[in-house]
Amino acid sequence: MDQKGYRRGSYQSSTSDEDMVEIAGTSLDFSMTDDDPPLDQEMGGFSTYNGGGMNGTSKMMDFLEEPLPGVGTYEDFNTIDWVREKSRDRDRHREITSRSKESTWALIHSVSDAFSGWLLMLFIGLLAGSLAGLIDISAHWMTDLKEGVCLAGFWFNHEHCCWKSNTTFTDRDKCPEWKSWSQLILGYGEGAFAYILNYFMYVIWALLFSLLAVLLVKGFAPYACGSGIPEIKTILSGFIIRGYLGKWTLIIKTITLVLAVSSGLSLGKEGPLVHVACCCGNILCHLFTKYRKNEAKRREVLSAAAAAGVSVAFGAPIGGVLFSLEEVSYYFPLKTLWRSFFAALVAAFTLRSINPFGNSRLVLFYVEFHMPWHLLELIPFILLGIFGGLWGAFFIRSNIAWCRRRKTTKLGKYPVLEVFVVTAITAILAFPNEYTRMSTSELISELFNDCGILDSSKLCEYVNDFNSTKGDDLPDRAAGPGVYTAMWQLALALIMKVFITIFTFGMKVPSGLFIPSMAVGAIAGRLLGVGMEQLAFYHHDWVIFSGWCSQGADCITPGLYAMVGAAACLGGVTRMTVSLVVIMFELTGGLEYIVPLMAAAMTSKWVADAIGREGIYDAHIRLNGYPFLEAKEEFSHKTLAMDVMRPRRNDPPLTVITQGSMTVEDVEAIINETTYSGYPVVVSRESQRLVGFVLRRDLIISIENARKKQDGIVSTSIIYFTDHSPPLPPSSPSMLKLRSILDLSPFTVTDQTPMEIVVDIFRKLGLRQCLVTHNGKLLGIITKKDVLKHIAQLANQDPDSILFN
Repeated sequence: MDQKGYRRGSYQSSTSDEDMVEIAGTSLDFSMTDDDPPLDQEMGGFSTYNGGGMNGTSKMMDFLEEPLPGVGTYEDFNTIDWVREKSRDRDRHREITSRSKESTWALIHSVSDAFSGWLLMLFIGLLAGSLAGLIDISAHWMTDLKEGVCLAGFWFNHEHCCWKSNTTFTDRDKCPEWKSWSQLILGYGEGAFAYILNYFMYVIWALLFSLLAVLLVKGFAPYACGSGIPEIKTILSGFIIRGYLGKWTLIIKTITLVLAVSSGLSLGKEGPLVHVACCCGNILCHLFTKYRKNEAKRREVLSAAAAAGVSVAFGAPIGGVLFSLEEVSYYFPLKTLWRSFFAALVAAFTLRSINPFGNSRLVLFYVEFHMPWHLLELIPFILLGIFGGLWGAFFIRSNIAWCRRRKTTKLGKYPVLEVFVVTAITAILAFPNEYTRMSTSELISELFNDCGILDSSKLCEYVNDFNSTKGDDLPDRAAGPGVYTAMWQLALALIMKVFITIFTFGMKVPSGLFIPSMAVGAIAGRLLGVGMEQLAFYHHDWVIFSGWCSQGADCITPGLYAMVGAAACLGGVTRMTVSLVVIMFELTGGLEYIVPLMAAAMTSKWVADAIGREGIYDAHIRLNGYPFLEAKEEFSHKTLAMDVMRPRRNDPPLTVITQGSMTVEDVEAIINETTYSGYPVVVSRESQRLVGFVLRRDLIISIENARKKQDGIVSTSIIYFTDHSPPLPPSSPSMLKLRSILDLSPFTVTDQTPMEIVVDIFRKLGLRQCLVTHNGKLLGIITKKDVLKHIAQLANQDPDSILFN
């Protein structure tokens, strides 16, 4: 429970190295002004508390009757007490319910309190959907800006620019209103010089966008970098990172996400959209007292906001709810499930109303397949699952190794240079290949596409035999030269995406991992799908095809293979299963493809888990040392509470406060000489019988306030934690009664309790600390940090990698 923010003899905030914490690989100084102020703004003076006070006449003050602002709140980088927060909310609810019977106004207040949660979900859905629409439209326009500009209006992207053009369907991308940079500057678009100029402009725009993104992040909101999902998982588990979900983070993340996606870097917007939605949820919580003043209730809202974020990222409201439940949430009661569903619904409806892609869909790569799949196709689907698991395990190990190198070497000191170099390499390699030049969302859309008669893509340049065409369904055909060209271009794109994503994820720009992972899988799937299609066309008399694929039939759908590959790779990296399948199902709108998706997702998880147990987000949580107690991991060691508790053998005795014999000066000395976040209160040092537990922060605020506002409180005043204080001689100074800040029901275990049970208690109740007793006497204390260190030691990891309380 070491709280590094405090120093001996003073409670003033320090700017030493101990206040520097690694977030997503960057050293950030948290002595900066927060954009999300603590709940006790009016108590800002307590941080400079130095033990001074006022003398005066005798007067008794009971803090039970006058609750202090700031008492019961938490310092930055501390874990909340879930049990206390839930208890406070129950007390608040009981009080409102009992008062509702007294007057009409109280009844209206009770109804509005009950309705406030749904109203908050409505606001979150509307704001998250609106921001997602803005991000989609802006990113689409700025991505096309790298290649040219619309003369009809510079604010139109390429597709919108050509909507009113009279060009034929096959030449729909070559309308006269859209000019490439070479056409605009040189007057012509063909030839070597025009190609070089377009190449140069593409690289320059990419560098401009990425540099602007990294400079905005570095200058205004360092928390806006990365995906945000590892930190949100940690926050939802009860950790406090002030400013991470604040207004500046929201503004800068929204702007820089557009810039980062438009720069052509191998990253996506889906993960950061979850962060953006959670920022919306956190900011809107301040409109409602119920959520503003209770950290546990606020986390219920953030769980629902995360669902809304995935809902607008993929156009998958049900998948969003399941993602929040499976992947990010720590505490997810049934009430939160309903509210998450409502928030996701409103967010998806808002985005659909905005219609950012002009196709009445929520995502760019929505597809519909018409052909059923055959049982024998499960073999290539499972092969794609194996590939996804191998790629996921390879990516996690490589990316974590690179991020660790960034943290431990000088590389981390030059984030702008790193972004510049990676963007330059990406742009230079991407432009010559049309499949890497286009945005990753467009690439996935093209790979998912089922070739129709009017498709002009290289992937659809088959040798057509129109005599065998029946309606809209085309039979399997021989691949033409365009398909073979597309195959080797896609193979090169696959190699580039596999390696460049390792260095991109974790840079100091907003960077999601969903889209790059899906792109890798979609390319691999499309390659395999075309291979299977050609195999079935040329060898339809083989045993494996003869029963279900006759000559001239449409047997194989390469786009389906791309979709299954995308699901497999995303599952291998994130280890999602149920939510992943539902998201992909909502993307395609086809129920019959659930079994292939399930087979691929499950196979990829098994293969990846066989190589390494952690998904990418859990790996980054461990890399950054966040105090996250993973609920999915089993604790199978036979240690006892006495093996983990402090003090250990040969350590100084446990620091305690007695309930009625210590003066203000004694307590101040303990606060100044130790760095603990709280202290057990006992009857006496001799008996060591436990009374309760008091937090350091509450003690500081209460003593500071008493010295200012209560006459007669001096250094020799005795502090009482009892209900009734004994009579004192007339000449003695005033007493200070602090029973109201004492937790009278701290969780205790005996010294012989197996650690397996202790770890379960910490996980399921979200405890900050647990006291250890023997025959009713206080022996020691186990904090969340002690549990995490113990688990790390048993896993042969560095126990000091756990940075926080």
